Amino acid sequence: MGVPRDRSPGPGHLATGAPAGRGLDAAAEVLRSAPARLDAHSGGLYLLSEDGQLLELAVTLGSARQFTRPWQRVGLTAPVPVADAARSGRIVWVGGTAHMARRYPRVAVAMPYAFCLAAAPVVSRGTVYGVVFVLWPATHPPEMSAGERERFAAFAGRLADVLADEAAAGRAARAGPRPEPAERGTTAPLTAMAARLPEGVCGIDLDGRLAAVTPTAAELLGEPVERLVGARPWTVLPWLRDPVYEYHYRAAVISGQATSFVALRPPDRWLSFELYPDPSGLTARIVPADAAGRSRPAGTPPERATHTRPGALYHLLHLAGALTEAVSVQDVVTMVSEQIVPAFGGQAVAVLLAEGGRLRIVGHRGYPPGLVDRFDGTPLTESTPGVQASTNPVPAYFETREDLERLYPGREETQDGMAAWAYLPLVTSGRLIGTCVLAFAEPHHFDLEERAVLTSLGGLIAQALDRARLYDTKLGLAQGLQESLLPRALPDVPGLEVSARYLPATEGMDIGGDFYDLIRVGPDSVAVVIGDVQGHNVNAAALMGQVRTAVRAFATADSDPSTVLSRTNRLVADLDTSLLASCAYLRVDLARREAWLADAGHPVPLLYGPNGRARALEPLVGMVLNVDPAADYPQIRIGLPIGTTLALYTDGLIDTPGADLDRALADLTATLARHGGEPLDRLADALVDRAGHGEYRTDDVALLLIRAVPR
Repeated sequence: MGVPRDRSPGPGHLATGAPAGRGLDAAAEVLRSAPARLDAHSGGLYLLSEDGQLLELAVTLGSARQFTRPWQRVGLTAPVPVADAARSGRIVWVGGTAHMARRYPRVAVAMPYAFCLAAAPVVSRGTVYGVVFVLWPATHPPEMSAGERERFAAFAGRLADVLADEAAAGRAARAGPRPEPAERGTTAPLTAMAARLPEGVCGIDLDGRLAAVTPTAAELLGEPVERLVGARPWTVLPWLRDPVYEYHYRAAVISGQATSFVALRPPDRWLSFELYPDPSGLTARIVPADAAGRSRPAGTPPERATHTRPGALYHLLHLAGALTEAVSVQDVVTMVSEQIVPAFGGQAVAVLLAEGGRLRIVGHRGYPPGLVDRFDGTPLTESTPGVQASTNPVPAYFETREDLERLYPGREETQDGMAAWAYLPLVTSGRLIGTCVLAFAEPHHFDLEERAVLTSLGGLIAQALDRARLYDTKLGLAQGLQESLLPRALPDVPGLEVSARYLPATEGMDIGGDFYDLIRVGPDSVAVVIGDVQGHNVNAAALMGQVRTAVRAFATADSDPSTVLSRTNRLVADLDTSLLASCAYLRVDLARREAWLADAGHPVPLLYGPNGRARALEPLVGMVLNVDPAADYPQIRIGLPIGTTLALYTDGLIDTPGADLDRALADLTATLARHGGEPLDRLADALVDRAGHGEYRTDDVALLLIRAVPR
C-alpha cells in the first residue's frame, strides 16, 4: 500500500479524495484522534466501494495528498497491506523498510522511506465498511506490542461503530471531497519572533507548499517572500529541482523524522536545510552551510541521488511485477483491470488487437454485457478511435466526450456511456499489435506525468500480451495433441462399471504424460491400463501416445500382462528417448471374475471389497519402462467378486510437494473405504477432492475406477 497524504494546512486536518456523504465527518473525527490514541503520526481510512470490488481512500490524516495518488483506489486483489487486511479480516503489520521489502517489494521500491504501518479491517455487526491504516515513525520498534494491537483493534472497532451508526441514521459514508476547514488565524507574535532569528525559517504544509517564509529565509533563497509563499520550493527555485531534494521532504513527512540536506544556490553559495516534521506539516531551518558546520571546498557538490516520482515508479513496478504472473491473454486483461484501472480512477478497460485486417477485442472489463463485443471485427479501414489507436503508435487522450466527438462525430463506438478515454498503443519489438483503452465514467484530466506513466504501461502490456498470445497458441496445439491421444469415451462392458478422471497440471503448459485406457480383448475379457510418462510438455504427451498405442497393439494380441509390459518396455527403449514411463496393466476375465495385474514402477492400485474394506494391492513391482530393455514384469491374480472396486491412479493424486507418500496413500485408502459403496462418479470426485486438486496442481492426475457388477 502507498502512504496516504493530505493537502491540509492545519493540524489534524483530514483530506478526502472523491463526493462524500455527511457520515464521513463522524469517521473523520475518530481518525483525527489517532495521534493521541495510538501515537501514530498519520493514517487514513479506505471505504469499500458500492460494488464491493475496490477500496477507495476516503480520508487521510497527517500526510499530503500527493503521496496517496497511486493508491486512491485499490483493488482487493492488489498485493498491498490494506488489501491484505480486507481479504484476511485481520490486522496487517509492517515493521519497517526491511519488513516492507520482504513482504511487499513493489511498495517498498516505490516508497523507499522509513516508517512502520498497521492496517485493520473496519467491521461492525457483520458489515465490512473498509480498512483503516496508521503510520508510526521509523523509531518505532519493529514489532507491534500486544497493547498496541489491542488499542489499534479497538480504534478500528470504534470507526466501524461510528460508520454503522451513521449508515443507520441515513448518513452512509462515501469516499469524496469534503469542505476544507477555515484557515486558522495568523499568530503575529510568533511570526515576528521567527523574523528576528539570524537563520531562515519556513513553514511547509503537507502538500509541499511554503506556508510561511521569514525575510531571512527569503534572502537566503534569493526570491521575495511574495513569490515563495504558496509555491513548492522545488518548483519556484530552479536549483532545487533535483528530485533528491523533494525526496528528502517526502522522507521527512512519511517517516515522521527530521532530516537534512545541503544544496548549492548558484553560483557558489551552499545552504543547509533541516526539516522538522509533525502531523500538521514541516518547519525548515535554512542556514549557510559553513554556519551549520558543513562547509565544503568550493565547487564540491553534495551527494546526489536520482528519484523518480513515487506514484509513477509505483505504477510501472506494480504492473511489471503483476504481468510476470500473467500467462494467458485473459490473465493480462485481468491484471490490467484489477491492478491498474482502479489506481487511475478508471471505470473500464478493453484490449484490442489488429488481426487479419480487422480489429479484434481479446478482452474487456467494466463495460455493460454485449456493448463492446458489437465492435469486434471492425475493419481497419473504418475511422474510429479504436482503429486509429491500433494502426498509429501515438497515444490518444480524450478528457471529455466533446474532445472525442470533435474528431469522431456520430460514431457508434463513442456511445459507450463513458466520459473520458486513454487509447494506449501496444508496441513491442517495433511492432504495433493493438491498443489498450482505459475508460473513465467522469471527465478526466491527464497531466504530463500521468500521460508518461500510461504510455510506459502500454509498452509493458504489449510485451505481456505478445508472450501471452504465443503461450495461448502453443497451449492450444499441445492440448489438442493430448486430447487426441486420450480416449474420448470408454467402451461399455457388460459386467463392469467404469469411471475416469483426468486433470492437467496447472503449471507449465497444462499438459502431461498421464494416460488411461480400457480395451476389449475378447468376448469375456478386457484390458485396463494406466500410465505416466515423465514430464509435462509436448514430448511427454507424444511419448504417452506411443506407449498407449503399443499397449493397445500388444493387448489385442491376447497377451498376458507380463508379456504386454515386457514388449512395451523394449519398444520404448528402441525409441531412443531419455524419458521414463510407469504403467500398470490389468487383464480382467469377466467369466471367471478374476484379473491378472503386472506393474512397471507404477503406484499400486487400491481394492475395495464387497465387505466394505479397502486396501492397497501388493503386486511384484517391476522396473519403470525404458530403464532395462530385458526387465521382467511378474503378474499376480486378483479376485473380482460382484461389488469389488479397483482404483488405478497416477502419482499426481498422492505425490504433492512436501507430502509424506505413505501418509498420502493411507489417506487415499481411507477415503476409498468411506466412499467405496457410492456410485463410481461420486467416488471419483471424492478421491480427487481429498487430494485438494481443485485449482492448483503441480502434476497431472489420472484416475480410473472399475467395479464388478452382474452381467
